[in-house]
Amino acid sequence: MKPVEKLRAHSAEFEKTVFDVGDGVYTAVGYAASNSSMIIGDDGIIIIDTTESTGAASNIFAEFRKITDKPVRAIIYTHGHRDHISGASVFAKGGEPDIYARANLTIELAEGGDRPYPTNLMIARTKRQFGIGLEFDTERINLGLGPGDRPMEGLGQGFLQPTNWVEGERLDVDICGVPLSLIAAPGETEDHLVVWREKDRILFSGDNYYKSFPNLYAIRGTKYRDFDVWADTLDTLIALDPATVVPGHSKPLTEASSIASVLADYRDAIRHIVAKCAEGMDLGLTPDELVDYVRLPKELADRPFLQEYYGTVEWAVRAYFSGTVGWFDGNPTNLFPLAPNDEARRIADLAGGPESLASTMEKAVNDGEHQWALELADRVALLDGYKDRATKAKKTTLLALAENQVNANARNYYISVAKELG
Repeated sequence: MKPVEKLRAHSAEFEKTVFDVGDGVYTAVGYAASNSSMIIGDDGIIIIDTTESTGAASNIFAEFRKITDKPVRAIIYTHGHRDHISGASVFAKGGEPDIYARANLTIELAEGGDRPYPTNLMIARTKRQFGIGLEFDTERINLGLGPGDRPMEGLGQGFLQPTNWVEGERLDVDICGVPLSLIAAPGETEDHLVVWREKDRILFSGDNYYKSFPNLYAIRGTKYRDFDVWADTLDTLIALDPATVVPGHSKPLTEASSIASVLADYRDAIRHIVAKCAEGMDLGLTPDELVDYVRLPKELADRPFLQEYYGTVEWAVRAYFSGTVGWFDGNPTNLFPLAPNDEARRIADLAGGPESLASTMEKAVNDGEHQWALELADRVALLDGYKDRATKAKKTTLLALAENQVNANARNYYISVAKELG
């Protein structure tokens, strides 16, 4: 199966469905980039995560209202990513529910506070990663961890401030007669918590597990996601011995006998990346060399829940290197490299002049040497009088790369930038 066909097949994971996962517990999958869940209590309901937009939240709440008309008494945020907190106002309308979150809740795209922060850059890269503005199905197939087609009305507009904070490692609460444990569980974010209903061993895992290789680095731009901490949290989740796992993305896990092994493999994939990266770095490998050195063992690489639809091993390797020792790759050549314009001119001279370099670029495009063509195009674009040819080559190559990419983030980013080029 071709990469793009695998990505299309992965869309089955996000078919619109409200799953009945236990006694009074429901989760809505496929209505938004992330899932939203409902627990029915004695005199009200609890909502866990509220999706990315008020439009998506409204659709989900309408489905939940087919099941119960009890009032919303509480909302729980598993973490501060926008796709989990942006529909709260819809669920809270007409009431004053308690809203729970970790005390260190951090709202995505607002990390800078009153300090300078590259907000425009983050917004632009986020749109590219998620294919916002791309045509569904022909361009944006899915999000790797969510459907490609979902409501965008009120995107990021429905967040409500928490009223109750989880200060320590665990907060045990009783909401509407439902005993729950809110447990600190840093992983994809530092502010993560999971929701644990012990009586029937239902675990709401947030983004610490979903059906894809974990996004240990997001190409939209993120701070370092501590790999060891994420793996430690998976140990914590395994120790709970859940019979059902309701993730923040993708379908629930309901086969109790296999859940521990699924979470263990997820953990082991992360620990393998750490171990092999450390080993390779001790051998003196640079990030470019490490990506060829670090591979998942076949028994993990073949797991359906570790396919690279959302995160990739290569991005994880680069993130681990920079997160551990910083940007410098150890090669003194790269301490003070040539400016891009200067490098482009010198490479053109080596190739026999700008025309020769441009012709080599176009030959690479025609020969299907896409990555090589892309790298040459970036240099040709810096030569006087060659920008248009380089832009044409880059656009063609980006679209070709997209069609051979199983990773939704990479596909969306390639196509988005190609369209920006005109």
